[in-house]
Amino acid sequence: MYFPDEEVSFVGEDITEAYDDWKMFFDRAANFKGEGIGVVLVSETGQHYPVSAKLKFSCTNNMAEYEACILGLRLAIDINVQELLVIGDFDLLVHQVLGEWSTKNTKILPYLHCVQELIKRFTKIKFKHVPRIQNEFADALATLSSMIQHLDNNFIDHIPIGFHKQPAYYAHVEEEIDGNLWFHDIIKYLEKGEYSEHATHT
Repeated sequence: MYFPDEEVSFVGEDITEAYDDWKMFFDRAANFKGEGIGVVLVSETGQHYPVSAKLKFSCTNNMAEYEACILGLRLAIDINVQELLVIGDFDLLVHQVLGEWSTKNTKILPYLHCVQELIKRFTKIKFKHVPRIQNEFADALATLSSMIQHLDNNFIDHIPIGFHKQPAYYAHVEEEIDGNLWFHDIIKYLEKGEYSEHATHT
């Protein structure tokens, strides 16, 4: 069961620092525009590989979580990842895959069997449940994908993500060649109502 705001009081290990191998974060999101899933693969060197998809069929929240997990596992297999830590904030899926909880849900069983077959392709794989606050990137991708309305034949290219360490705007004042401070001409105008001889309309 998920408890609202459980991340507020969470104190525990930082997944990004505790494991050196490949990591896979997955999540789903839903709103009135539809359902979306997001996956982020993180290599040993910290390289991030984000993927998201919009689900254009009717499904439950549980099914969408499995869709996200399977999307990530298939991506990891495609790039030949051998050892993987699978991380999600949906504890039901994690416990079912680990065999700790069983299910008779006819909609979930095919998904569970699919995941169990995919994990056989890895030499080492672990599943870990984390609070939602540690799964923000995958959650953001899923949310973005769920909100976008696009036609069937449209293709959305990769979304570049960068970091800006300073504001986009900047203040630049050219040095006055006459040796006066930059506000000298302003004061002169306020005092005498006279423009500088070099003043222009621009």
